[in-house]
Amino acid sequence: MTTPVKSKRFRLRRTDEAAQRATTEPAPRPAPVAEELTPRAVEPTPHRIVLQKRARVSPTEGNAPKPAPETSPPTAGATAKPDDGLSADTDLDIIRQEGLTARQLRMAMRVAQKHGIRATSAYEAVLMLRKQGVDPFSRATMLELVRDEKPEDTSRALTTAPQTSPAPVGDAVSSAQERMAKIAADRDRELQKMQRQIVKRRRKRLLLLGARILAFVTFPTFLATYYFYMIATPMYATESEFIIQQADSGPSMAGDLSSMMPSAAGMGLGGQQEAASVQSFLQSRGAMLRLDREEGFRAHFSQPELDIWRRLPPDASSEEAFKTYNRHVRISYDPTEGVVGMEVIAATPEDSERFARALLTYAEEHVDMMTQRLRDSQMREARQSLEEAQLALIQARQDIVALQEQSSVLSGEVEVQLISQQIVALETELTQTQLTIQEMRTNARPNPARLMPLERRAQALQEQIDGLRASMTQGSGGDASLASIQSQLIMAEAEVQTREMMRAQAMQQLEAARMEVSRQVRYLALTVEPIASDEAVYPRKLANSSLAFLLFAGIYLFASMTGSVLREQVSG
Repeated sequence: MTTPVKSKRFRLRRTDEAAQRATTEPAPRPAPVAEELTPRAVEPTPHRIVLQKRARVSPTEGNAPKPAPETSPPTAGATAKPDDGLSADTDLDIIRQEGLTARQLRMAMRVAQKHGIRATSAYEAVLMLRKQGVDPFSRATMLELVRDEKPEDTSRALTTAPQTSPAPVGDAVSSAQERMAKIAADRDRELQKMQRQIVKRRRKRLLLLGARILAFVTFPTFLATYYFYMIATPMYATESEFIIQQADSGPSMAGDLSSMMPSAAGMGLGGQQEAASVQSFLQSRGAMLRLDREEGFRAHFSQPELDIWRRLPPDASSEEAFKTYNRHVRISYDPTEGVVGMEVIAATPEDSERFARALLTYAEEHVDMMTQRLRDSQMREARQSLEEAQLALIQARQDIVALQEQSSVLSGEVEVQLISQQIVALETELTQTQLTIQEMRTNARPNPARLMPLERRAQALQEQIDGLRASMTQGSGGDASLASIQSQLIMAEAEVQTREMMRAQAMQQLEAARMEVSRQVRYLALTVEPIASDEAVYPRKLANSSLAFLLFAGIYLFASMTGSVLREQVSG
């Protein structure tokens, strides 16, 4: 068991040469380093300055310095002489006034332990190290302590130091300088090695990044650009625009409302729905099949001159043909203006114009067929009503003719008028005959030869009048009376008049239906004629190449970001 060494006052003895070198030459400064391992709160004072302060405050020394006695160089573990106690205490007080931190004091103890110095306190270790020319707070010293592969036991600073032969101060300083130079050289080599490794890793990463960009962005973009510029077949486009119109309606409320609607301007009420219907029809399979049947759409796009991406195989299905149709026939509709735009793309300008005009014809027929059923229904009903009215009128006329033939009466009124005239004439003659008879009877002796014929005549006239009156109200021999015949004739004539009125109304309805049908007719009005272009419009080489680059770059960036996030999640 070792006991701690008691604190003693001592002073290191120096030779004249060592003292002169210590007082005239500053302590060697270590080589600067790039980063400081241990921060310092206060810059330590070199031992040269401490010695100068000691010289000023020591009361035992005179104005002229005394030569030091010729003694052997001090050793690292030597104890101080009793006569140097006041100078050592003064130096320790000066070191304490420097305001060293606890970390710096612990560092000084470690440096003193490394140099084999036995010190009873950290301030004493700082003093002894400075007297040996070692700055315990320099960067090189700290780096040496950190990189020391064989650290010694820190308990040696508190126990008795090993009894070794002391080395000269000059040799210790030289060895410290050599160690610091070696440490600086090793550090420089390590820094250069790290820099080379960093540069190598950066170059490797840049090479990998360039390879990925080349594989996933540049090469696909080059292939797309090569296709658009060298392989793609030039295509010609024919553009046309049209609107759907109808006949102007009369000054009605519906016409006023339709004129106020901006969506139906120039098309009448409901034109917006018909324009949308035409757009759907032109983009349907029915339009494609009719165009193929009448104009040879599939045969045109099956030509061997077309590139592989646009050419249809000879045994292509209807679905593949319809996809090609949708890519080469583009329909657009502007609901604010009511304009339908159409663009037809083909390998030759003549075929493009031919397809466009055929599709316009189909669209016009489709628009006409949209209201054809309604128009046919209206006209059919109007014509049917007129035909029925005409047939009823003919039947009524035939009935009255048959009644006239059956009763042998052309007109009941005429017959009544004739009978009435006959009765009036007979009554007049009867009245004259009766007056003549009465005149003859006033004689005393009337002439019977003349009186009897007059009486018979009067009786005959009376019978005739009675017969005529009876014929007007009573039938004879199974025949109907004149009153009955007249009533039948009146009813037949009324029927005829009714049928005449119905026929007139049916004719008016027919004319109204014809006018309404003419208003319901829709037709296409071309605002832009389909004219073939003399230069190829597709493919748009620069735009398509730029789009391909942006597309591949976006996919690569998305995949890279996704991979980075996944790696971070997995590593975290």
